Amino acid sequence: MPGLIRGVARTAVVAGTATAVSNRVTRRQQGRWAAQQGYEAPPARPAYQAEPPAAAAAPDMTSKIDQLKQLGELKSQGVLTEAEFEEQKRTILGA
Repeated sequence: MPGLIRGVARTAVVAGTATAVSNRVTRRQQGRWAAQQGYEAPPARPAYQAEPPAAAAAPDMTSKIDQLKQLGELKSQGVLTEAEFEEQKRTILGA
């Protein structure tokens, strides 16, 4: 167990050091480029923003009509009761 903890700690130190060095190099490069004439700083990266959820595509009316026809057929065959038919119809129509 101590070997595992030591290994995890070493990995954390290496990763932290690599990040610090990378940030330092980036700042140095930006400073050098800023000293050059005509240099424009690249736009800052915005913080992570989740993309807005894609709008759910509303089914078109023809698919709703087809679903209602199928429900009507199931009701006429006796597969669905009147209450089940009405419930499913409300679900399809979104009311």
